[in-house]
Amino acid sequence: MHSSFPSPLELQLRALLAQRILILDGAMGTMIQQYKLTEADYRGTRFADFAAPPGQRELFVKGNNELLTLTQPQVILEIHEQYLAAGADIIETNTFGATTVAQDDYHMGHLAYEMNFEAAKLAKAACVKYSTPDKPCFVAGALGPTPKTASISPDVNDPAARNVNFDQLVTAYLEQTRGLVAGGADILMVETIFDTLNCKAALFAIDTFFAETKQRLPIMLSGTVTDASGRILSGQTVTAFWHSVRHSKPLTIGLNCALGATLMRPYVEELSTIADTFVCIYPNAGLPNPMSDTGFDETPDVTSSLVKEFAESGFLNVAGGCCGTTPAHINAIYNQIKDVPPRLVPELPQTLKLSGLEPFVIDDDSLFVNVGERTNVTGSKAFAAADYQ
Repeated sequence: MHSSFPSPLELQLRALLAQRILILDGAMGTMIQQYKLTEADYRGTRFADFAAPPGQRELFVKGNNELLTLTQPQVILEIHEQYLAAGADIIETNTFGATTVAQDDYHMGHLAYEMNFEAAKLAKAACVKYSTPDKPCFVAGALGPTPKTASISPDVNDPAARNVNFDQLVTAYLEQTRGLVAGGADILMVETIFDTLNCKAALFAIDTFFAETKQRLPIMLSGTVTDASGRILSGQTVTAFWHSVRHSKPLTIGLNCALGATLMRPYVEELSTIADTFVCIYPNAGLPNPMSDTGFDETPDVTSSLVKEFAESGFLNVAGGCCGTTPAHINAIYNQIKDVPPRLVPELPQTLKLSGLEPFVIDDDSLFVNVGERTNVTGSKAFAAADYQ
């Protein structure tokens, strides 16, 4: 088995996180939209004639942002460099949808490994250019949630239906992990988690890779609370989500996307209290507004002031931006919080922390816990009908 001890790189990151709040980059998709790329731009020369299989509808690849890593690498590199120039310490690869599961929508699943490998190479080149001894820069290989969910039925008339299973997700995430690491990723970041089972498939794939290669990279995890219920889409509360993934010993746990900083605040505070590791928060620039140039209303001043309040409240170890944020937002965040001390990781009691949709903790105050209530004649029809003479 791979070593469970932190790697030298993880120790370096932990040391930096103890000194200051690190800055994550902002939105890739928002920046790509500013380039006004056409279908022909997305296709480039290599995929000019790429078409769907015979008998299927005409294929359009515009919007497949991961394809730009192969067809317009200069655009992706330029975006990375703008974020690094704005103050980012960590930049994410352009691989949010670079899995076979996601790319199969474009009939490009066979390109997944290449997309991840080349995206990591681009990001690494940008980091090498901008790193200094006092401010090293790092590549976070982004593993997105995929457009499918292993926990929820896509058919309201068939609750048991699924359009993807755990093993398929593991296979896709393992290929993605291999490509990212081979291309030079320093960190593996499972982000925008709306289904904990999808996340567990990614973590299983990552752990499989670690076991295969006898190495360990730092892991960052980030969930997304989709509405004011305080739950991720598959139903878990923030605390239950943390209990479900803490076994992976992530470098950071956090929240991104969805609600924007204002509505995210109570969940950020909750997570900063319960997590015995570093916390990473990167909100949208408010709520979506299709009439805005970036699709979101908040200006850099607004977003950065909200993030600064998080920092001053002692919630943050890493801060960045998600949808609607630009290098201007990241630079404003950097300037607002560069002198604010990082959150201190709390030392919490070692108790048994379990979860379903809600958290469940067994500690010294737990007087009685009933386990396996269905394995008796009152809880199980099968037990009641059995003959135990």
